[in-house]
Amino acid sequence: MTPSSACVAFVKSYEQCRLTAYMPTPQDRATLGWGSTGPDIKLGMTWTQAQADARFAADFAKFAAGVARLVGAAPTTQGQFDALTSFAYNCGLEALKSSTLLRMHKDGEYEHARLQFARWDKQAGKVLRGLTKRRAGEAAMYAT
Repeated sequence: MTPSSACVAFVKSYEQCRLTAYMPTPQDRATLGWGSTGPDIKLGMTWTQAQADARFAADFAKFAAGVARLVGAAPTTQGQFDALTSFAYNCGLEALKSSTLLRMHKDGEYEHARLQFARWDKQAGKVLRGLTKRRAGEAAMYAT
């Protein structure tokens, strides 16, 4: 399964491409392009739009493959896969792997799993409005 074009558009709407690396919040890490992070991203680095788009495509494919591995044989709709991929892109595959969200999804408890998205709206213990909106969007996507 691969993410839909609607999923890609959803993620990009929250990541908002920036061609100079920055810190989204004081507790965050250096971020560049469409939300790319990692040891190779340093504050002040710049990319072209083509570099940002290429890195996003490569990173998003890795996250989608990771979600597919974690979901395994559990029945999963396109909307559920898209929501889980968006979540993983934002929170990380390790967070998804150890989450109640994934456990409930794999157990077929889809309504309970959908409600789990709302629990992931904090950074450093503080609720962030943008995360609250994103998780609500992911929960709605999951329900389709």
